[in-house]
Amino acid sequence: MTVEEQVALVPPGPAGRVAACQPLVVIETHPVQYHAPVYRELQSRHGIPVTAIYGSDFSVAGYRDREFGASFRWDTDLLSGHAAAFLSTVAAGGAHSAEGVSARGLQAALRAAQPAAILLTGYSPSFYRIAWMAAWRARRPLLLRAETTDHAHHRDTARQFARTAALRLLYRSCTRLLYVGRRSHDHFTRLGVPAGKLVFSPYCVDTAAFELTEEARARRRAATRERLGIGETGYLILFSGKLSERKAPGLLLRAAGLLPPEIRRRITVAFLGSGEQQADLEQLADGPSHASGHALGQASGHACGKIATRFLGFQNQTQLSPYYHAADLLVLPSLHSETWGLVVNEALHHGLPCVVSEAVGCAPDLIQPGVTGEIAATGSAESLTAAIVRALPIVGRAEVREWCRAKVSGYTVAKAAQGIAQAYCEAVKPQ
Repeated sequence: MTVEEQVALVPPGPAGRVAACQPLVVIETHPVQYHAPVYRELQSRHGIPVTAIYGSDFSVAGYRDREFGASFRWDTDLLSGHAAAFLSTVAAGGAHSAEGVSARGLQAALRAAQPAAILLTGYSPSFYRIAWMAAWRARRPLLLRAETTDHAHHRDTARQFARTAALRLLYRSCTRLLYVGRRSHDHFTRLGVPAGKLVFSPYCVDTAAFELTEEARARRRAATRERLGIGETGYLILFSGKLSERKAPGLLLRAAGLLPPEIRRRITVAFLGSGEQQADLEQLADGPSHASGHALGQASGHACGKIATRFLGFQNQTQLSPYYHAADLLVLPSLHSETWGLVVNEALHHGLPCVVSEAVGCAPDLIQPGVTGEIAATGSAESLTAAIVRALPIVGRAEVREWCRAKVSGYTVAKAAQGIAQAYCEAVKPQ
């Protein structure tokens, strides 16, 4: 029996398991901590063999992240549960970043893998455009699951026209397109993708490395806040991510400086991450007269006095839960290029409400004002201040923590794998 005949006997969705002989082949620049658990779930729960062809192993071997300004390797499992082939390795002189990954040898690797279908996970950097051509030449059904959106960048008319034309062509070559959220769905719809080709496969984080229970919160919260010097009546606002211009950590400090004095005195801002702006943030936290950074969210608003801050540095996945439990709000005030914002998923899984800017891709999916957080205008310190003030009444409430967890419960590894399994079944089933 061919793989197509086997798949035809199995209905799409979580109830069916596909006893396929040929794999779903995934092409990526490198193992990604948010993707590997989905491939593991695809194979273990849905019975779909997965072979990932990676351009480099730098995320496993260890590398220096430009925006974090730190060298590290992920402390979660990136390779078990699916087959993996590497076009190059760091030990043999391979690339140390996604931008430098070469697609040399990809065509041969595809022939060796004998895919039933091919899953692509982006169209930038250039590795993915070469991969797209290689996949098209393989004449197998193509699936795409990527951070697709129209809101992340502002483009002039000519560039927007060229991008639209190129993407329409690319999308026509795909058998199924997997949208990760509302803005991804809107993007595909705007470019004329018919509804029958769209399958929901939500963007998600693996929660295996986290401690998510209320018992864990009670145990971790008090100890972490004591270590950070934050009293029971204080508010801890957490920023988690790269301290880079596009994520606007300085805008958070400026917004905190605009809070009413009675609230500002109780606020501590903790930066969980590292990056090029840390020195400027430290100066800004001491008051506006000390700030020298040119890109710290100065679109509007002026900080008023010293803001209590903690710089926690880069923390790996298994080290995050104590900080999420200790915090009262997560704030992500990104200016651009925030196609999703997976730290919001992480926070909500811990029951932590979030304040995000309109530029954050997951805002329409995960932020329900007054329930799971608030949304602020992009680049406005005044709007961010107002959003924080609106959010303070919901912090620390048990029912709010449950609402947060419920909101993110549809954006899980299991749901993402289910969507890919459905797309795979529909793609390889005889028409």
